[in-house]
This record gives sequence, structure tokens and C-alpha cells, in this order.
Amino acid sequence: MYWKRRTIAILLGVFLWASACVPVQAEISISAPSAILIESSTGQVIYEVNATERRSPASITKIMTLLLAFEQIEAGKIKLDDKVITSEYASSMGGSQVFLAEGEVQTLETMLKCIAVASGNDASVAVAEHIAGSEEAFVGMMNEKAAELGMTDTHFEDCCGLSNSDNHYTSAKDVAIMSRALTVEHPEVFQYTQIWMEDITHETRQGTTSFTLSSTNKLLKQYQWATGLKTGSTDKAKYCLSATASKDGIDLIAVVMGAPDYKVRFQDAQTLLNYGFGVCNLYVDANGDNLPVLPVEGGVAETVPLKYQGEFRYLDTKGNAMEQVEKVIDLPETVAAPVEAGKEAGVARYLLNGAEIGSVPILYAQSVAKAEYRDYLEQIWKMYLL
Repeated sequence: MYWKRRTIAILLGVFLWASACVPVQAEISISAPSAILIESSTGQVIYEVNATERRSPASITKIMTLLLAFEQIEAGKIKLDDKVITSEYASSMGGSQVFLAEGEVQTLETMLKCIAVASGNDASVAVAEHIAGSEEAFVGMMNEKAAELGMTDTHFEDCCGLSNSDNHYTSAKDVAIMSRALTVEHPEVFQYTQIWMEDITHETRQGTTSFTLSSTNKLLKQYQWATGLKTGSTDKAKYCLSATASKDGIDLIAVVMGAPDYKVRFQDAQTLLNYGFGVCNLYVDANGDNLPVLPVEGGVAETVPLKYQGEFRYLDTKGNAMEQVEKVIDLPETVAAPVEAGKEAGVARYLLNGAEIGSVPILYAQSVAKAEYRDYLEQIWKMYLL
């Protein structure tokens, strides 16, 4: 039975929220046939058009290549200072490249810059081979990860996007999904995607030469809030872009696919991002307030501490005032031992204008074993001594 229903009005100055602008556009107009705009931390869709339409992705394929590389780094299977050897096959890649020679050795970190900044197909294949032994095996990993992320309109046949095969496809929605996975789980990628120009050194049997990596993402110069992410273009795919941007605590991802020319893809992305920053109102409760201890019946301890499972985020695009959000704590009067740490004890519910907009579980912070006969004897003995 629930007895404690504490309602806390969340004050504007207590919890983080940002960009309190009301909607300024009822609709927007872009030229690309397929696009989507999402808020990164919540994954909420703000705008979409033909977002699940399967299309050739060109080099935005490399978003998945980068995601797998950073996962492997996090897992300790590879390191940024690994020496990556360029195979004959990797050096033979056409299209966008950084002109790696067969046998050339670069650190993994340099290879990641070659992919993220200059969209090097040769660097992508070299990294794929370094991780999985072959591009084919790496592509298998890519498709497994796509399935894990719920990318139902995606199938990869290479790691860089050169393929003109009809079986190499994705959708704007799926690109947003993998872009979000990369940037939310591995924000260190922004250290590379925000590079405009940087020199690398080629050391081969022919000697040492300098090569300048130049970003393919012109939004870095055209749009002051741009942070990345990846461009792509082929005759089949036309012009594609997954663009990330951050302003006033709000992170957005805009995906444009099939734009008629390179200027349009950047213009469409800016249109989407400007719209998003204009209508988005993000409420964040870090849940740093203290929860009460909960009385325990029949346990070795009389009470058990509680904790929130995590923070709460809510994205509003309708101009609601976030100071109107209310937080309701629902907890039982007591709990019977045994109590297991991490199990749900209650819930924090969030209301806006009387309607629930989400919730966060409240968990037991410690385990409490059920008291046995000797535990009661110890308690009596301690009371006697006192």
C-alpha cells in the first residue's frame, strides 16, 4: 500500500533546462527527398520526411565504422596508439582518400582523423582490417550492430560507402540512430569531427611527405553551432549529410539524404537545425535531491536507503513552461526483508499540466537480509549492554 505521495514543484533555478523558445515555425521547407531531425539526449523526433525510405548512404556509412572503432577502444581490444598497416587492398580504394600507400603505417588515432575529417576510404578499410582481419568480417560486425540498434532499414556491404549495390542501403531514421549512438556513447568523437584542417605525415619507402586533411563538412565554417558529423556523396546516393550541432544545452542531429547538390544538403541541414533550436525546450532533472530512508520490517537493519535509477529528461516542442513540471514521489510505507539492492522500491513520476510525461524508478541502494533468531538475540544483548 502506498502512503507517501510527496509532490515537489520543480523550480526553474533548481534543475537544468535550456532554450525556452516557443515554436516560431509551423512548418519548414527543405529540398532533400528524405530527412529527419532529432534531439540527441532523448532521441525524440522533431521533424521528418520520408525518414524510413531506403536510400544509398555513400560515405555516411562511415558513421558505423567509427562507432565500431570507438566501441573496440572502449572494450580495450584496440588502442589509439595502435600501429595500423595499410594493405594493398586498402590502398587501392578510390573516391575520397588520403592516399595511404601499401605497407604504410599510421596510428589508429591518425586513421580515425582521416575518416572523420577527410572521409578517407583507404583509412576506413585499413581500420576495418585492423579490427576484424578483413573488410568482409568487419561488415558483418556492422550489420550485427545495425540490428542491435534497431536499424530495420539498413544493410551494409562495405565499410566506407563506395558500393553502388542496391543491397547497400539505409534510411535517414537509421542514420540518426547510429549517429546518436556514436555521439552519445562516445562524445570523444567530437574531438575529431570538429577538426577543420590538420596535417598528417606519410612515411613510405619513397620518403616522408606531409598531407593536409581538410574537412568535408562545410557546416563547421558555415554554422556556428556545428559539431560534426559526416558527409557523403556518390552518383547513386546524391548528396547526404548527418549534421550535429549544440546550442544552449540542446544537442541536435539533422540527417539529409538524396539532396540534389552539395550546397542544398548544407542549406537543408541548417534549416532543420534552426527549426529545432527554435522550438526545443529541454527539461532535465538530475535527481540529486535526497530521498527518505524506507523502514524495513523483519530485517537485520531497520531502514534501507534509496536512490534514483538516473536522471529524467523531457523535450517539449509546444512552448510549455518547464517550471510547471511537478515531481511526484510514490513509495510504500514499509518493505519486508529481505531487500535486494538495485530492485525497484517505488517511482518518481513527472507531471505537466496534470498529465504524466515520464517517470524514473526509485531503487534500493543497499541489500538488507532477513533477520534470523540470532540477530534478534544480538539486538537484545546490545540493548542490555546499553
